[in-house]
Amino acid sequence: MEQKKRVIALGFFDGVHRGHGALLSRVAQVAQEMGATPAAVTFDTHPENLIIGSPMPLISSPLDRAELMRRYYGIQEVIIAHFDDRMMHMPWRDFVTDFLIRENGAVHLVAGHDFHFGYKGEGNPERLKTVCAEMGIGCDIIPKVELDGITISSTYIRTLLAQGEMERANYFLGHPHTLTDTVAHGKKLGTTLGFPTVNLHFAPGVLIPARGVYATRVCFENGDSRPAVTNIGVRPTVDDHGSVNVEGFILDFDGDLYGQTIRMEFYRHLRGEQKFPSLEALRDEVMRNAEQTREYFATHP
Repeated sequence: MEQKKRVIALGFFDGVHRGHGALLSRVAQVAQEMGATPAAVTFDTHPENLIIGSPMPLISSPLDRAELMRRYYGIQEVIIAHFDDRMMHMPWRDFVTDFLIRENGAVHLVAGHDFHFGYKGEGNPERLKTVCAEMGIGCDIIPKVELDGITISSTYIRTLLAQGEMERANYFLGHPHTLTDTVAHGKKLGTTLGFPTVNLHFAPGVLIPARGVYATRVCFENGDSRPAVTNIGVRPTVDDHGSVNVEGFILDFDGDLYGQTIRMEFYRHLRGEQKFPSLEALRDEVMRNAEQTREYFATHP
């Protein structure tokens, strides 16, 4: 059977920001011209975790990364390669000729100006262009992308998220920061207070944004969505175990979402995490945050 032809974007694509978007848009364009499948190759863990030996927090999980590429840029296939010792020591030429071309049917490759690959990062854009020409396939190298004089990078966006600067982070991402998870059972405190909530968790290794309350939107499996007030933190008023969780109060909604997979989109940091003197004070503040959230989405449709 003839192997599928793929136009492939190369990179880690953490967060799938506007810089990545330049690569992915080019892939979609070339794939349409060639009658090929628009695809991207990424890794299940950040290469620096293995190369340097220190954990690199991720902006988004592999699941969210793949979904963002599909939803915003029309990438039909996301090939998530396992980054292990074999991959780390693979010669740069073999990565192109064996892994990308022979194993995955690449007929055109697209990479960023700073893309390095193969053993010790010896592969670079110039070498990529050379070996593609030798193998008779196309290659595009995309220059750096800037906004407001700042080079768009995952490192800069991580800093913004850690500081709670959600709107600026979204500006550089080109889409709302996203968390997709299956709704878990919580302590049903929200129901007790009069506002049922959903409990989500960031996947291990994924950066947790600054603690506090956010204006968010929750998107359901059926395509519907609702605004929500979401707290990231340890719930100091009602809990003392110290573990961070994500708890969203969905506005104007009454239903059972346990076991469903939902997507939460973060838009604005409303306030920092704080401990209230009573549950009544907490409820009053959540109601105030609900009004802030309604106002936000009324002015940002």
